[in-house]
Amino acid sequence: MLNTPQKAKPNKMDKPLKMRIRKGDTVKVIKGKDKGKTGEVLKTIPIENRVIVKGINLRTKHIKPSQEGENGRIVTEEASLHASNVMIYSSSKKVASRVEIFIDKDGTKKRRLKKTGELID
Repeated sequence: MLNTPQKAKPNKMDKPLKMRIRKGDTVKVIKGKDKGKTGEVLKTIPIENRVIVKGINLRTKHIKPSQEGENGRIVTEEASLHASNVMIYSSSKKVASRVEIFIDKDGTKKRRLKKTGELID
């Protein structure tokens, strides 16, 4: 048997990564089983560099009844995706693009799409 090192799960002491994707952004999946689908970011997990997108990467979970007389049920919920597998999507131009951060004339940082130059916020 070979001793292969397992991937260490990030703990709370790890430094969160700076993510260019934020909650509420529209993103397009570029890799994986849901490739080509678009959805809204519900949650970002910066420590793990992952995002949860509405309607993408659905998982089914079987829940046992907790009390007598209650029925068990099957719940579908979104699982997280790695942030590198999604790109911000411009609904008006119908194109996915990378994000650049630039400093505006008044000195504030803004995000814009590299392909179209469209401002995100």
